[in-house]
Amino acid sequence: MDRRRQIRMSEAELAAFLQDQRTLICATLGPGGRPHLAALWFLPVDGRLDCWTYAASQKARNLERDPRATLLTEAGTAYQELRGASLECDAELVRDPGQVLDIGVALAVRYGASPGPELRAGLAAQAAKRVGIRFHPTRVSTWDHRKLG
Repeated sequence: MDRRRQIRMSEAELAAFLQDQRTLICATLGPGGRPHLAALWFLPVDGRLDCWTYAASQKARNLERDPRATLLTEAGTAYQELRGASLECDAELVRDPGQVLDIGVALAVRYGASPGPELRAGLAAQAAKRVGIRFHPTRVSTWDHRKLG
């Protein structure tokens, strides 16, 4: 078996890996055609990754113009520990205020906030200035060097 196949993650391994990761790097195409990179918190949901950002952010403006993005997350410090995933995605901007707030609340809970009406009320003002982004993967590459033994 070739090494590339040997280190590939299964769908279940990828799902578990994404659940454990805290940030990803999002690459979009800027107005001049160069990559624009930004770190994002994210939420794995039903085979996609959700996040939110300010509606006026560069990444949101880039995705309005061209809804393609590539996401990257990686873990490990030594070569034999490296694990990661690169996901080419079609991005969907979510503008419905209730859905944007739902994404924001789910993100806050994932990253340590206590769920409840106070959280929702506290995030409502932020949600009014934001858009949700749903990243739908179209091509996925994964690696887990720990499988090399």
